[in-house]
Amino acid sequence: MTIRVLIADDQELVRAGFRKLLDAEDAITVVGEAADGAQAVARATELAPDVVLMDIRMPRLDGIEATRRLTRSTGIQVLVLTTYDLDEYVFEALRAGASGFLLKDSPPDTLISGIATVARGDALLAPSVTRRLITEFARRPPEGVPRALPDLTPREREVLIQVARGLSNREIASQLFLGEATIKTYVGNILMKLGCRDRVQAVVAAYEAGLVQPRHHG
Repeated sequence: MTIRVLIADDQELVRAGFRKLLDAEDAITVVGEAADGAQAVARATELAPDVVLMDIRMPRLDGIEATRRLTRSTGIQVLVLTTYDLDEYVFEALRAGASGFLLKDSPPDTLISGIATVARGDALLAPSVTRRLITEFARRPPEGVPRALPDLTPREREVLIQVARGLSNREIASQLFLGEATIKTYVGNILMKLGCRDRVQAVVAAYEAGLVQPRHHG
């Protein structure tokens, strides 16, 4: 299976660099480019790529709003590219529906494997990154009323709490004395019940529901 990729970045040199890198991969085809968010939405809708590499800071329409529009109306996966590790916009992009993020200066093999990961429908967030996301969440006051959670079983709630704390399936399995495959099934059920695309969205949902309280340091 060839992964179809659209590159959205306002800098032509950046797009050319990514294109050259990805064109060298047999398993990836670059189907198009976009120079701003509005173009990214239009071209992605027209070309139906599997993955959009989305820069956050772009003219006309930023990458966050472009991501929101795409993930609401299509099944296209968005992989956000950023210059800074967990800058202020990354959190908003994940909340808008991005499946993960990568630094622009990541090694080529990290970018290639990242594209493959989100194309499969998995979130590109290592547990360590999830933990930093949670720290970021702790610095923000909750917005509005707590989000209502659907009817999760006690075990599903337990698993969701561990996911929201940034634990991997293996770590959760070890904590709850269950098999890793069992935890994967629970996580799948939780995502389906919450209507979440991936673990990132589930973490956001758990905090918005007040199921997990950010741990304040200091």
